[in-house]
Amino acid sequence: MKSLSSEHTNWRAVWRLIKPYWSSEEKWTARGLLVTVVALALGMVYLNVQFNDWNRDFYNALEKKNFEAFKNQLWRFSYLAFIYIAVAIYRIYLTQALEIRWRTWLTRQYMDEWLANQAYYRIEQTRSADNPDQRIAEDLRLLTNGSLSLSLGLLSSVVTLVSFIGILWSVSGPLALMVGGREWTVPGYMVWFAIAYAGIGSLLVWWIGRPLVEQEFHQQRFEADFRFGLIRIRENAEAVALYRGESQEHTQLATRFERIRANWWNIMITTKRLNIASTFYAQFATIFPFLVGAPRYFSGAITLGGLMQIGSAFGQVQDALSWFINAFSALAIWKASVNRLAGFHAAVNQARRQKSGIAVSRNNVGAILIDKVTLRLPNGHTLTKPLTAEIHIGQHILVSGPSGCGKSTLFRSIADIWPYGAGSVEIPKNARILFLPQRGYLPIGTLREAIAYPAPQSAYKDLAMRHYLDLCRLPHLKDKLDLPDNWSQRLSPGEQQRLAFVRVLLSRPEILFLDEATSALDGATEDALYELVIKELPDAAIVSIAHREAVAKYHQIHWQFVPEPLESVRTDDESNATHYTIRASPLVRQGAKGTNEHAGKN
Repeated sequence: MKSLSSEHTNWRAVWRLIKPYWSSEEKWTARGLLVTVVALALGMVYLNVQFNDWNRDFYNALEKKNFEAFKNQLWRFSYLAFIYIAVAIYRIYLTQALEIRWRTWLTRQYMDEWLANQAYYRIEQTRSADNPDQRIAEDLRLLTNGSLSLSLGLLSSVVTLVSFIGILWSVSGPLALMVGGREWTVPGYMVWFAIAYAGIGSLLVWWIGRPLVEQEFHQQRFEADFRFGLIRIRENAEAVALYRGESQEHTQLATRFERIRANWWNIMITTKRLNIASTFYAQFATIFPFLVGAPRYFSGAITLGGLMQIGSAFGQVQDALSWFINAFSALAIWKASVNRLAGFHAAVNQARRQKSGIAVSRNNVGAILIDKVTLRLPNGHTLTKPLTAEIHIGQHILVSGPSGCGKSTLFRSIADIWPYGAGSVEIPKNARILFLPQRGYLPIGTLREAIAYPAPQSAYKDLAMRHYLDLCRLPHLKDKLDLPDNWSQRLSPGEQQRLAFVRVLLSRPEILFLDEATSALDGATEDALYELVIKELPDAAIVSIAHREAVAKYHQIHWQFVPEPLESVRTDDESNATHYTIRASPLVRQGAKGTNEHAGKN
């Protein structure tokens, strides 16, 4: 019962993957194309029936040496062949059109769901699905291609079976057998031979090819892991070169490729066994109908045309019954892709539905209010005691503490991308907030697009971009705004951090969070950028995570993460863990706008 329930669940999962497109806004176009493709597929079956009749008439004309009938059959074959070619061409063409439309729609849907509500971020945090890029790019292609080709192939096989089984039944006639001294007559004996032959072949192929689905599933994952490793080296080429890490990278890549090689050998062994069975099955099927039909032909019960028609009809029936055998490899690849997509779809839905334990809302107070926020890791480990604090417009706050105490995690919770924890955060309504991580993101494209990100490239004037490039000590980039490049590889870490400050000055946020955003800069450049931001954004709140003491002079308030016991929520797994709280204190600074009157203590 457990296995049966699991199988039903699998097919329900397949239906959930396939159904949405056919009930979407494109449903009428999709259904129209599908009906046309099905009609063409049925038309090809009808033409095969006509070719079967032609086989009988053509070989009868040859046997009787009837030249006039021979000529008529040649003309008949010509127009049937031209019609068949046209139908076959447009069946493939329209199937491909339907496939790319379906894949395009699915790709948009999966990208939207993956990017919505930071699902991509949460999946990476929890590692609930590997290689989402491969699943969107490759598995969706295999889903659409496999679903159409396999379903249309199955439909053609069923219709072919229905169309030709009657022909084979009528032309094969009865077969008399002597069993136990008694004569038994088997009507339409070729039909029973075809069913038995295909049934035995299908069971044999299924038994041999069972491991192929799991092997294909692993192969797709191993291939994606290997590609990801290659991309990582390309993206971090300078760091690898400076570390002289080529040997280690080679070892890791070789290990990943070894998985591909070992699994591929398993696929080869399974495929070889499968090919032995299917090739023997297919080759013997060519002679089999003539072998069993020969006695009636040599006895004069049927003509040469009748024998050829039996051979043709038997081939069609046997081929229709052998759909499972012929499509087994494609089925294995399709099923592996469906399994991976079903897992990815479930991971995305779980990430999107995951309710944040930290409630983030908007207020009209004009300040960020952090109320009893407890920070946890995805595995449930508690980082902090409940934190309560306020960030008011115009305040400059320095955040410091040991690595791993929750400083960056607090920023993530304020940004509403960290659901692990409890408490609430209120953000000023309509306030422009910008977060600068230590390692920024630069999209591949023109420098103008990289600077404006995530706004469109037309959001800022070239004059403003060049002005702030000058002020952020990047004058050498002023004439490269229209140059496309992979800027995360082209620019040094220090240049990337300075470019991030160009974004700050262009977008002019009211609240700015800097998470080690100047860690790659020298002291003089760091001072210049802080002074520039304070001058250009005099009323903005600035909250900085930094380890350099020199940065303190640009702030009024110090939030220090300090360890404290957390007896009230301590668990057995956390019996020796360290938990942190914020200790706020004023910083002495010339011209400071305030002290710690707005920072709460725990």
